[in-house]
Parts: sequence; structure tokens; C-alpha cells
Amino acid sequence: MDDADRQLLRRCRVRLVSELQVAPLWDVLLSRELFTPGMIEDIQQAGSGSRPDQARQLVIDLETRGRQALPLFISCLEDTGQTSLASLLRTSSQAAKQDPKAVRPLDPIPVVLGPVDLKREELRMAKQYPSKPIPGKLTSEVLGPEDIGSGGVSDVRAQRELRRNADVAYVLNADPCGYCLIINNMNFSSGLSTRSGSNVDCEKLTHRFRLLHFSVEVKCNLTSKQMVQALMELARRDHGALDCCVVVILSHGCEASHRQFPGAIYGTDGCPVPVEKIVNTFNGTSCPSLGGKPKLFFIQACGGEQKDPGFEVASTSSKDRAPGSNPEPDAAPFQDNPGNCDQPDAISSLPTPSDIFVSYSTFPGFVSWRDPNSGSWYIETLDRVFEQWAHSDDLQSLLLRVAHAVSEKGIYKQIPGCFNFLRKKLFFKT
Repeated sequence: MDDADRQLLRRCRVRLVSELQVAPLWDVLLSRELFTPGMIEDIQQAGSGSRPDQARQLVIDLETRGRQALPLFISCLEDTGQTSLASLLRTSSQAAKQDPKAVRPLDPIPVVLGPVDLKREELRMAKQYPSKPIPGKLTSEVLGPEDIGSGGVSDVRAQRELRRNADVAYVLNADPCGYCLIINNMNFSSGLSTRSGSNVDCEKLTHRFRLLHFSVEVKCNLTSKQMVQALMELARRDHGALDCCVVVILSHGCEASHRQFPGAIYGTDGCPVPVEKIVNTFNGTSCPSLGGKPKLFFIQACGGEQKDPGFEVASTSSKDRAPGSNPEPDAAPFQDNPGNCDQPDAISSLPTPSDIFVSYSTFPGFVSWRDPNSGSWYIETLDRVFEQWAHSDDLQSLLLRVAHAVSEKGIYKQIPGCFNFLRKKLFFKT
């Protein structure tokens, strides 16, 4: 579907959700091959299964059904007697085609560098001969996508264009943007050590994600079963009016058998919950109202027991360790067969994830360091980077800044990493 049709559907979504009668559409949509039977079934199960939830999901999924999806959908509306909606979409579509400037892709941005006090004749010459310098004046330069990132005025304008371009960036317009669940496990009844400083991490991220327009919920000291229950409760909510979902887990961790996402997170009872089970709680089947929307996971826990001494390079930073600090690892032994902890679900085959981003505090197999006073290296740095750069950088760029900063800390080393299954850039709402 081209951008003009996509924008049209989004402008008309409120009325479509309010008036669209979905029941008579199913057979027509199948006969026109707009959707497969499996897709229709997923739409029917969206949210609570109510007509508005089904209508909302149908409109959202329609954007993924190719260039002819909109005209075919209009025909389906006419065939089922929904002429007012069909007329609305057809008239709006024709108007958009007559005025293509109403919706246009990202173009190179002309940026004037330096003084802008050019006289009218000089401006005319600059436009007519853009590559010819005007004596005594700094010239204009057209910046393409490869030029973006230098930190100038052009960056701001380019980022604004990117944020508005739904083909390359997720649209986060809802307020709140979505739910943010923080699970903070500090005290364990299973012999695992108390995670001193985790409350500092929790407070920082609660504040940060509220500033990023998320509805934040904090749950502390959950057993493995309570963790799974809290995640399932979040996944079962109706996210139809929201644009994103965030899950943060602060706990001890370990290695675990896996097929998709490595590692496992300990509940306070000492039983691990595989990361891939956590992530797949929010896949398209379990949480259809988040279909096509970004789902972000931030994991502060060890990926194993190895301590990384690093390797010698020319020093680039003197900030190896804060005076008087004594960092602790969030590590616990790897359990290949954790007894009655639902191990079959941890390695079951699940659909390939989409619109999912999992950020780990450390490389799989290695410990993740936490200071009892200032919190973990990863969360402390994540909060600082988000504070300074979330207004301009996309998520991947933010996490690159985090990885670089954390990698310079300490005598024993640590580097965060991620599994990225996002389809577009993600800019937080600031």
C-alpha cells in the first residue's frame, strides 16, 4: 500500500472503527483474496472480540495487503451496502491523488549553511545554479539520507521528516504511548543474593518512561509464576488505542536452552523464566492488539557466569571505575534442566517475531555489573543516554551510545547487545 492510501486510512480510522460493520465483510474479503482465512480469524479474535476491536484490527491489517488493498476494500464496502463509508474513502482517495503534495515521501532537504542575508537576485541565482558558489557567500547544500547525523540544523529537520514518514518510522502519537511494565526483583528466598541498588534502577526508569509518555506500572519481588502471570495479564489487555509496549525486567539471570532469545530471568523463588518465553507472550497470537506495533524489552540480568577481563587497547577513557565503588554481578548458575519450571515452553517452536526489540545488559554468557549505590551500569547509562538523546535519536542509535559508554567502564568489562526484529525506526515521543 502506498503512503497516500495508508495516511488516508489513518485519517478515517476513527469513523471506520465507529461505523464499520465487520460481520458481512468476512466472506467478501475472502472472495476478493484481501485476507486469508487465518488472517480473518486473527482479526475476529482481536482484543475482546467486540465489533470495534475487530474493525480497528481490520483497518490496521489492511495497510499490509498491497497496493490494490484500498480500492478492493472500497468495493467490499459497496458490496455489503456500506455506501457511506465507501464514498468517504473513494472521495478522499481521489482528492489525495489530485493533490499529491498532501502526502509525499521523504525528499532531500535543502539547507542553507551560514548567513542567510542573500539578496533577491542572489537567491534566484542560487536556485537556478545550486552548484555555483556566490562570491562572498556560503552556499546551500542538499543533504541526502547519507549526510544525516552531523548534529546540525539539518539533523533536526531530517529527524522530523523521518518521524512523520510512516514507511520508515513507527508512529507514536497516542498519549500515553503505551504501557510500561517494570518487574524489579531484589530479595530472593532461594539463596540468591539481594540485588542492592536495583531500587535505584527502578526509580530511574519509572521516571524516564513517564517522561516518554508511557503509563508505568512497577511490580516488585515476583516469583517465576507471578512474573509469567503479570506478563500474561499485560498481553491480554486491549492495546488497540496505544502505539507501543515496554517491558523492563531487573533481576538475577542465567544461561538457558533456547531457540530464539538466549538467557533466563530468575523469579524470587529461584526458578528461571526463559527470555524467549517472556518475549513470545506478546507475539501476534497471544497479543493481537499489539500486532504491527513495537514491543520493547530491556533486560538487566546476567547472561551467564563468565567475567570478561577485556583485552588491551589504547586507553580512550579514564572513567574505569567510580571511587569507592564495588560492583556486583547479577549472575546465577546455569540450569540446563530446571525441574518443574515449565522447560518445554522455554524451547517450543514459535512464529518468527516481528516488531520486537530485546535489549540485554550484557553479552550472552557473561555477567552484568551493578553498583549497590548507583545501580547497574546498563540502566544508569540507559537513563542518561535517553535523557540526553531521546529527543533526536532513534532507538538503535540510543542503544549504540549505551553500548559504547558501558564498554568503557570497569576493570572487568561488559557490553550490552540486542536482538532487533523491528521493521522501522523507532523515535520516542518526548
